[in-house]
Amino acid sequence: MEPRQAAMGRRYSVAIVRFAARGVALLTLLSLVLPHPGFAKDEPKWIEVHSTHFSVLTDGSEKRGREVALRMEQMRSVFGQLILKDKLKMPVPITVVALKSDKQYGLIAPAKQSMAAGFYVPGSDRVYIVLNLFEADPWQAVAHPLAHYLLNFNYPPAQGWFDEGLAEYFGSIHIGKQVEIGGDPELQPEWHEDIFDEMRRDSKKPQSLTQLLSSPVWLSMADLFTMKHDSSGMREGTHNTLYYAQSWMVVHYLANKNKMPEVGTYFDLALNQKVPVEKAVVQAFDMSPEQMEQAVKTYFNTLSALGIALDQSKKPVGNPVDIQQPDHFAIPFDADDIGIAVSPVKDEEARAVIDDVMARVPEHRDQALHDLRQLTEDPKDNEAAHRGLAWDDIRQKRFDVAADELDKATELNPRDPWIWYYRSALKYQKAQATRQEMQGLANMMQDLRAVADWYPELADAYNMLAVARVEGGGFASALEAQRMATALAPRNLEYQFNLGQIYVAGKKWDLARDVFTRLKAGPDRAAAAAAKQQLDDLETLQKYGVRPQRAGESAAPAGAASTPSAGTSAPAVAASSAEDEDADAAPKPAPSKPGSTGPVQFLKGKIVSSDCSKTPEATVTILNGMTTYKMHASDYKSLLVIGEDQFSCDWKNRVVSVNYRAVGKHEGELVSIETH
Repeated sequence: MEPRQAAMGRRYSVAIVRFAARGVALLTLLSLVLPHPGFAKDEPKWIEVHSTHFSVLTDGSEKRGREVALRMEQMRSVFGQLILKDKLKMPVPITVVALKSDKQYGLIAPAKQSMAAGFYVPGSDRVYIVLNLFEADPWQAVAHPLAHYLLNFNYPPAQGWFDEGLAEYFGSIHIGKQVEIGGDPELQPEWHEDIFDEMRRDSKKPQSLTQLLSSPVWLSMADLFTMKHDSSGMREGTHNTLYYAQSWMVVHYLANKNKMPEVGTYFDLALNQKVPVEKAVVQAFDMSPEQMEQAVKTYFNTLSALGIALDQSKKPVGNPVDIQQPDHFAIPFDADDIGIAVSPVKDEEARAVIDDVMARVPEHRDQALHDLRQLTEDPKDNEAAHRGLAWDDIRQKRFDVAADELDKATELNPRDPWIWYYRSALKYQKAQATRQEMQGLANMMQDLRAVADWYPELADAYNMLAVARVEGGGFASALEAQRMATALAPRNLEYQFNLGQIYVAGKKWDLARDVFTRLKAGPDRAAAAAAKQQLDDLETLQKYGVRPQRAGESAAPAGAASTPSAGTSAPAVAASSAEDEDADAAPKPAPSKPGSTGPVQFLKGKIVSSDCSKTPEATVTILNGMTTYKMHASDYKSLLVIGEDQFSCDWKNRVVSVNYRAVGKHEGELVSIETH
């Protein structure tokens, strides 16, 4: 028996044992977290393996950790070849947790994925991939969601059939001495399905993609291309449907017939130029939809390897399963061609990472938070545990509690870039949730610049930096940062919406109109509703400098609209139910308050006096020529100051330049102050 066949047999032979042990596993969940026997002193130390694009935390051997990093890098490279890209962006960091214990993996995995060899946990801050090293080639189990991740950041918006078809095609990948791909990713041995049908007490067996396509009835190509489908990969149901099967085979055909460049032409016609699907197919592929459907069917019938694999799946238990793949090509590189660094990790730090993963899995969240709190109560304390708790608090909109956790984390390790990121995310999310100005802009921008230096592709850092800059009055620098965010994450609707808002603040009306028009025509209902409101307001804004007044609102000047709520962000980065709970709600307009909105104005003069009797507020009297101005700061400790570390209430006769938003004729709300 070939090694790969033996490994496949082992995977399915342990299925019954793992299912029977499920009840025991549930009873021993507490043993994982109280007091973590899975991390006993007699077990190998945890290590972290760093490659160019992945970080692997594992309790397995260094050899196994290096293999995981290599396979992840190889999969990433192969995907780049499929979409004809030499360089791929990864704007959300990925951490791979590779566990040697099948039992421990089962305790961490979501119930519906506990029988898989790996699972994927999305997030706007980071992505976790958890692998079961007890299985053969566990990285193959996360190929489908990894494909969605790479598509979301490296391919323009596309139709659902393409995203799902490519993810399914990539989902069959096997890397050994060569790359094998193109097999049926939903094909399982029939005896394996019989076992699980009995376990689920469900007599209906799901058909593989090959079986579904063997039916004479297919969707018409026009229907397939126009079907509405969430292509982010975050809300997928079963893949055993004709939609997935036909999408898979269309991409299979396009990839093998070297028609990927024509795919780009098609999407430009259909999505950007709004050419009807039938005409776009003819112009891009030089065939009608009917001809294309027949070409794909003919191609499917030539793939004899799929039929052989289907026949092999019917063999009884104990016989080797020969999984054949139609496509083979050389591996992009091997272990000697990539740089890898290995470092030890303390047990308590590894525990914090495991619990952070579990806190993002709804069914394990409560227990994980309990354990994170226990880690912080240890005499040694635990910076990573404080960070994990803080991120959960931010997602639950418990902002004051999150701030306390981040303060404690900062005391333990003020140089951790993750703390800089979470501090900024806290201010950004709090401002969105409360519809108030962000506090501590100067420190926030400093943190985000440091984050960008640490991880130059972190799109969310540029998005938050742009919003902070425009709130601080810096239109040009805000625009630069927001364009970087949208370039890194071209499908993220929140970033696009913020770009439109920045154009409004800079009175770039035509550019703003273009952005909101695209969002209005898009498939996301929340983003479309928010964009429609912006378009409705633009004419009044451009003509009068204020937004039209609606019932219950006061008139707001240009630039007053708030950034969209988390519900308008692209679902590719939504990680939890808390982040998705407002997914269908349009962003609510922000109530304006005096001096918090409107165009930023400039004034140069001399400080006469400062009244700080109502701390943290301050009223600064500035003399400009013969005119006295009263400038208010809601929190002078967080005021953006250039030329000094912070504002001082003792300043007198200091020449300063200020950016402010007018409240009255000679009054304003300070945005920033520069000393001379």
